[in-house]
Amino acid sequence: MSVVGNNRVGIPIVLLHDAEGAVITVETKSGELFRGLLFEAEDMMNLYLKKAVILGPKPGEKRNVDQVYIRGSEIVFIALPEMLRHAPMFQRITHWRKYGGAPPEGVGQAVGQAAAILRKATERRRGGFAGGRGGFGRGGGGGRGPPPGMGGPVPGHYGSR
Repeated sequence: MSVVGNNRVGIPIVLLHDAEGAVITVETKSGELFRGLLFEAEDMMNLYLKKAVILGPKPGEKRNVDQVYIRGSEIVFIALPEMLRHAPMFQRITHWRKYGGAPPEGVGQAVGQAAAILRKATERRRGGFAGGRGGFGRGGGGGRGPPPGMGGPVPGHYGSR
């Protein structure tokens, strides 16, 4: 399960999205350095920079461009601003580690599906999911059969199934 939320994107991608609107430096496989305002970052690390300065692989090569698109597979290194040390994402990671995967009530509370997954995992760890019937997944049922009212023989039905 991802610490940082849905879509299963990792910490570097979330940090890159948090850097949108800041000035970053990017080094590519060809040896070029791009420094500019990060306008948009995609989940595949494709970057769209505005007002960028490009330093070529050879000394003295310098170009100013209004906008540039850098393909994620060509990126070797990204230097992000120092202010991102205090990004909210790192608080979630701290709580994740401190509380064993479930954030405390009201702090870094996940929403929607992520919150439900965390709540179910916590209840399973305590051993009390679904009224003490065990969890689902590996080793959850133990062959006890369906809960009352959820399947089993139907009175008056004599089908072959």
